[in-house]
Amino acid sequence: MTQLPGLLTESALLDEAIRKDFPLLDRVVHDGKKIVYLDSAATSQKPRQVLDALNEYYEQHNANVHRGVYLVAEEATALYEGARDKVARFINAPSRDEVIFTKNASESLNLVANMLGWADEPYRVDSETEIVITEMEHHSNIVPWQLLSQRTGAKLKWFGLTDDGRLDLSNINEIITEKTKIVSFTLVSNLLGTHNPVEAIVRRAQQVGALVCIDASQAAPHMPLDVQALQADFVAFTGHKMCGPTGIGVLWGRQELLEDLPPFLGGGEMIETVSMHSSTYAPAPHKFEAGTPPIAQAVGLGAAVDYLSSIGMDKIAAHEHAITEYAVQRLLEVPDLRIIGPTTAEDRGAAISFTLGDIHPHDVGQVLDEEGIAVRVGHHCARPVCLRYGIPATTRASFYLYSTPAEVDALVDGLEHVRNFFG
Repeated sequence: MTQLPGLLTESALLDEAIRKDFPLLDRVVHDGKKIVYLDSAATSQKPRQVLDALNEYYEQHNANVHRGVYLVAEEATALYEGARDKVARFINAPSRDEVIFTKNASESLNLVANMLGWADEPYRVDSETEIVITEMEHHSNIVPWQLLSQRTGAKLKWFGLTDDGRLDLSNINEIITEKTKIVSFTLVSNLLGTHNPVEAIVRRAQQVGALVCIDASQAAPHMPLDVQALQADFVAFTGHKMCGPTGIGVLWGRQELLEDLPPFLGGGEMIETVSMHSSTYAPAPHKFEAGTPPIAQAVGLGAAVDYLSSIGMDKIAAHEHAITEYAVQRLLEVPDLRIIGPTTAEDRGAAISFTLGDIHPHDVGQVLDEEGIAVRVGHHCARPVCLRYGIPATTRASFYLYSTPAEVDALVDGLEHVRNFFG
């Protein structure tokens, strides 16, 4: 049996008090088996503190924001804008007005793409310019840029992948050129788990005057996120992967860019004045938050930020690193198992994708489900990665602050059951 990393044996995060904050982790599923939840990269479980905040909002403070002058409306506005303050501190944003609430990271990335498609110079993307992404992106950071390139005639380029699941930056000067207007890439891959070299990419983008957009959906829940240290122009992430509710995402952008770029959606609240001939727009962030926003969801995200901050993102990152190290070692003990992506815990996140001989991942997932083990199967909205490595799909196990070594062991035992089941 693989030895537990020392950090795991001492980690305060393994205290049952942490797991008891998450009601679903006590659920009993097939044949009385307690669920082993290993799909946090798709969505995390929600602690009672977040569930209670949502219930309290709807029971005591439910009203539309910004317009009402009565007590409950003012309370709702304070809660909504208070969540913006919490997120700004959580990501070390220079200003709260740089935090835009969206419905998810996909909408955040689409917002950036559409702003650049409609912008004036020097930001405008057109037929004379280039857009750069990577082969490991989630579809949410591929399709918006494909749509923009199709609409504007811009050339779409991308970094390829090495055999061990990392970005191939050997031709970075040929990929990011003087024609590049925007470089958009993931901080941590949702399929490979790879933690990408931000500094090298940002440095080259800045050399040619290109904007940088970072998809931090798989980073914000798992490690300290400092948008100033990243030196990006935009950072997108989503709430439901970081203990928050669904229906809430975040786009952070540099203040001067948000002031200069045009809005994506039009409607109520994002305006300053409206006539039948023309409109002027409110300052950011409201300029980019048309209509009734996701109020309750923002309140829930604020509660999630409070919860994660109370534990400490450094502690969460350390715990996940130890869990990932243990999981990689144990999975490599399984005959015929191939990890797709880095096979060490260094510079990788807590999502591990793998194949198991010639057993289809869907079959792996179904047999594991019968054992009470919840994993993800498919191409994980990153089909170009599967094409790159010549596989139809993978099984993905992903871990979080509430994951334990016993759950890793249960996964490995379950995979042995899969192998026996399929002979």
